[in-house]
Amino acid sequence: MLAVGIAASTGSTAAATAKAVPSNTRLPSISGSARDGRILTASTGRWTESPSSYAYSWQRCDSQAGSCTAIAGADGRRYTIATVDVGSRIRVVVTATNDSGSGSATSRPTAIVAASGGAPEIKALPSISGATQEGATLTAYRGTWAGTQPIRFDFTWQRCDGSGNNCSTFIAHSGAKTYTLGAPDLGHRMRIEVTATNARGSRSVFSGATGAVAAPAPAPTAIAVQRVAPPDLLVIDRVSFSPNPAVSRSAPITARFHVSDTKGLSVQGALVYALGLPYGWTYNAPEQPTDGSGWATITIQPTSSMPLRRGGELVIFVRARKPGDSLLAGVSTRRLVQEGIG
Repeated sequence: MLAVGIAASTGSTAAATAKAVPSNTRLPSISGSARDGRILTASTGRWTESPSSYAYSWQRCDSQAGSCTAIAGADGRRYTIATVDVGSRIRVVVTATNDSGSGSATSRPTAIVAASGGAPEIKALPSISGATQEGATLTAYRGTWAGTQPIRFDFTWQRCDGSGNNCSTFIAHSGAKTYTLGAPDLGHRMRIEVTATNARGSRSVFSGATGAVAAPAPAPTAIAVQRVAPPDLLVIDRVSFSPNPAVSRSAPITARFHVSDTKGLSVQGALVYALGLPYGWTYNAPEQPTDGSGWATITIQPTSSMPLRRGGELVIFVRARKPGDSLLAGVSTRRLVQEGIG
């Protein structure tokens, strides 16, 4: 008898400690204005048995708060009122869940959803940004609009004459916000027509015309040395001497050195240094900068030690560097060239 009594007591204790499913003690509620385009937010209400999670299901009811049906996809804590809800009431069903199961409670319905806004109304005109040059891309900005949400926009691109008149459509009512200018656009001005549409109507407005479309700028042939950076390097790619060959120790040698980058663009502002070899055959000359066409001119003065034998060669060490760079690093370059001696 004693064993039976202990078993019965243990079972009663387990039953007493088992958690029940959540039970609602205060209904969920809805905050927010009942107008289309506005956001409603659900509260969970109050529950017993410490729910571990909550789920939401928004419902659309008739004007008398009856005939309620679930709104497809509306399963978050917030719901944005749509135009289709105008004239209805909205409520939310909250389901609370714990380890033992789930319980549900339904909020009171909102007031009848009222319409807000109306047909699309323009607040700031559309515009076009981007360079008006063949090969450049223009981007359309739809402007600022008011009206009942959602509002759908489409874009019509037009090509106008050089005065911005006599415009003709070449892309009609599409979602294309960008357009790349081509040869047919040269000399023309571009504009867009933006059409805004919602459940209450549609309206179209034009942007102002762009400037006249110009031909693309010619590719650059020269750059400043400050724009040359590793892994690009300076290149001494052309050399000229006058006279050539050298025939006198008293006549200076005019040496010209052309500097480009590894892309073949002439470099302006590179510092060029030239030194005759063997040492003592010429006097030292100061560094000279390259001009806008990439050429540096250095006057090399022979000394009395330079031989004048026919077929001889004066070897010249040439270095080009970027101002401020290390002489042996950065984008600097070195080269040996030869000037004939006659």
